[in-house]
Amino acid sequence: MSNAALLAQSHLQVKTTLSSLEEVLFWFEKTALDFLPTDVFHQSQIALTEGFTNVVRHAHHSLPETTPIELEVRIFSPWIEMKIWDMGEPFNLEKALESVCQMHADPLEHEGGRGLIFMSKLMDELHCIRLEDNRNCLVMRKQI
Repeated sequence: MSNAALLAQSHLQVKTTLSSLEEVLFWFEKTALDFLPTDVFHQSQIALTEGFTNVVRHAHHSLPETTPIELEVRIFSPWIEMKIWDMGEPFNLEKALESVCQMHADPLEHEGGRGLIFMSKLMDELHCIRLEDNRNCLVMRKQI
């Protein structure tokens, strides 16, 4: 990863509201559209949307709207990396994905957890890290 050329990088901080999604999508398009093939752009946009709305609806559900959500996009010649930082409780992404997949033969028939499935199918790498400052960082990567 260290040998790849950085093509674009941008950081955004928004409030914990679903109405901030419009700003997030505008920012992502401005940052990424010129650097990604159309299919990768749309897949990444869907994953970013799912990740952001999950933070608002779940990780920050009991926190004030003024609680910041931070996002970062970095585009390298061979991949895109998106990160979302939240201030929610620790989250075990792998366990949550496993739980959703075990609920039904077709997990997409179950309303809860669909966003996690979409993100895992659309991205090549998906994981969540608990940071020392008590934030979670959702990391999504996809080859271009």
